[in-house]
This record gives sequence, structure tokens and C-alpha cells, in this order.
Amino acid sequence: MDPIAFKIGGFPIYWYGILIAGGFLCGLWTASRRAALDHLDSKAISDLGVWIIIGALVGSRVLYVFTNWDNYSGKSLLEWINFREGGLVFYGGFIGAALAVVLFSFTRPTESLWKIADALAPSIPLGHALGRLGCLMYGCCFGSTCDLPWAVQFPLGSPAYSMHNSLGLLAGNDVHSLHVHPSQVYAALLNFALYGGLAWLYRRKCFDGQVFGVYLVVYSINRFVIEFFRGDYQLEQMWAGWIKPGQQLSLLLLPVGLVLLGLLSRRKAYKQDSEGS
Repeated sequence: MDPIAFKIGGFPIYWYGILIAGGFLCGLWTASRRAALDHLDSKAISDLGVWIIIGALVGSRVLYVFTNWDNYSGKSLLEWINFREGGLVFYGGFIGAALAVVLFSFTRPTESLWKIADALAPSIPLGHALGRLGCLMYGCCFGSTCDLPWAVQFPLGSPAYSMHNSLGLLAGNDVHSLHVHPSQVYAALLNFALYGGLAWLYRRKCFDGQVFGVYLVVYSINRFVIEFFRGDYQLEQMWAGWIKPGQQLSLLLLPVGLVLLGLLSRRKAYKQDSEGS
């Protein structure tokens, strides 16, 4: 597969960038449609999109550079911010986007933060799924080696090929990586399923913040499992020799989601008791 979709005057346009942009647009469009159901200002969601895009791109790139510091130490700022060819970490983007939403909520005090979070929650895995397909086209976030019928190979110059070659796993005339799990496809399918589940829950939620809290819990579990099929980490990046960076962050995010659900549901029950007395 060719990671370059087309060229404009010799300037390459990558599938990765197209699918990331498509993920943002689809996510914001579905969120604005959903916001109308909660009597939120759909224009506010559109305005929020600018904040989210900036926060997500900055956060995802900062975390990527931080976790790959050996590759970026001593390089120019332009190389640090060049994300056209990959190099975005979802958890960093999620944190950056979440901070952007919090800051935006201060500019719209009449809009409930948890209502906004619920409207956005289903759109996060939708955009993430498209982003993972972008990873597949570029060859990053690749899986561990396997001999399954649906295993994939990546071409010369791809991150998977470069890593396998540096580890001495390829012969001199090999032009493809080893066969690996299509972990990007696994992640995309789980995210599409999560989008469907959260969109269904949104119309049936019991309290504000429930959809967002469920997203945190389910995504953390999904990501922890998917990481077992990833093969793009070095041993020194793992905790205790086997817990990968994505799993480490999942272990932090899971209790946050559970606590959030507990607190918000109790607040809802307390409010109902107060109104009934």
C-alpha cells in the first residue's frame, strides 16, 4: 500500500493526514448533530471544534516526541512539529482535547461541561477509528509478528520495515516487513463498535456525564487488550518488561472513568432526593 495519496506540485499528501482530517470532521459533524438533542448550541460545538483540533494535535505530538525523545533530541523545532508522516499519540491528543474542552467551557458558562462531554464522547472513537486506518496506510502502530491468514506486511521504508530491519530480522533482499497483526484494523473495528454503543447510550443516558464516563472505561479496556497485539514498542519503553505505554495510561484512565461515573450518578441521586423532599 502506498502511504501517499497524491501529490500537489511535487508536495506529497499522505493518506494518514487525509484520514486524520476526515476523523476530525466526521467527529465534529456527528457531535453537532447530537448536541441538538441535548438543547446545546450546535454552533458552540462547531466553535469548540477549532479548540479541540489545536489541543489534540499539540497534545498528541508533544507526547509522541516525549516518548521518543532519543529520536528527537537535538533536532529542529520544524522536525518536532512535522506530523504529516505520522507521529501522533492518541492519549496525548485526548488529554490536549480534554483540556481544550475545559477551557472552552469557561467561555460558555451557560453550557454544562458534562453535557458537552456527552455530546462529544461517541464522536471520539469514530474519529479515532478513521485515524487508525490512517495508521494502517502509513504503517505506524503496527502489530507483532504472526502467521495468521489475515496478517499484513508493510513495504520498504515503512516504520514496520525499518524496525524489523534494525533488529536484523530481514534478509538483504527483503522489500517487505515480516507478517504482522493488523493491529490498526483491530483498533478501528473496536472503535467503530464503541461509537455505535455510545451513540445508542446517548439517547438513553440517566445523567449528564454518563456517556463520557462509559467511554473512558470501555476505551481503556479496549486499548489495554489491543496493546498485546502491538509490535512497535522497544523493550525499554515497557514497564516491568511487558506493560506497554498505552496499557500504562489505560491503567490510569480506567479508575478515572469509574470514579467519574460513581460521583456523577450519586450527584444525580442526591439532586433527585433534594427535589423530592
